[in-house]
Amino acid sequence: MLQALIHGILLALGLILPLGAQNVFVFNQGANHGKISKALPVIITAGLCDTFLIVIAILGVSLILISMPTLQLVIYMIGFLFLMYMAWSLWKEKPSNIEEIEPMRPRKQVLFALSVSLLNPHAIMDTVGVIGTSAAVYAGYNKIIFSIATISVSWIWFVFLAILGKLTGKVDKTGKYIVILNKCSSIIVLIVGLIILKNIIEILN
Repeated sequence: MLQALIHGILLALGLILPLGAQNVFVFNQGANHGKISKALPVIITAGLCDTFLIVIAILGVSLILISMPTLQLVIYMIGFLFLMYMAWSLWKEKPSNIEEIEPMRPRKQVLFALSVSLLNPHAIMDTVGVIGTSAAVYAGYNKIIFSIATISVSWIWFVFLAILGKLTGKVDKTGKYIVILNKCSSIIVLIVGLIILKNIIEILN
């Protein structure tokens, strides 16, 4: 049991810690809102998306997706369009001070969080290829412990990121660093989108 718990925690940390579009977006929303409660839509959405991906990976259902190129293509194209819109939206925000930043509405937070979580092929491949295959070595109670450990790390990490973003927003009263963060977020999301575009081209060829 202890081995499954430690394995799940370390594996989840290793996959979630790298700076990616999902992490940057959660941090960004924490920084852009006056209250951490206002960033709950993105925290909950990101947490539920990761939970969903982990569960289907452990159950083996996600392997069906990998074996269907046409379905992959559709998901990739939708993901590319969402990410391009998200990159453009983040780039165009140019407030002169923290009070002028227009917080993203809950619905928009949810849509963007869905796009960077479920429409990112690399996140799906990491979950399926790493967590899914790692969970295969466990059975019964140990597999449940492993699953709970990986899912818990995701939720705790997203809450931590949003709080860290909120603290950054408090320190930066001028909004200068938030603007820089938005630009960096936009570039990272754009890069992820271009990688997806590359995958689309490979599938079509």
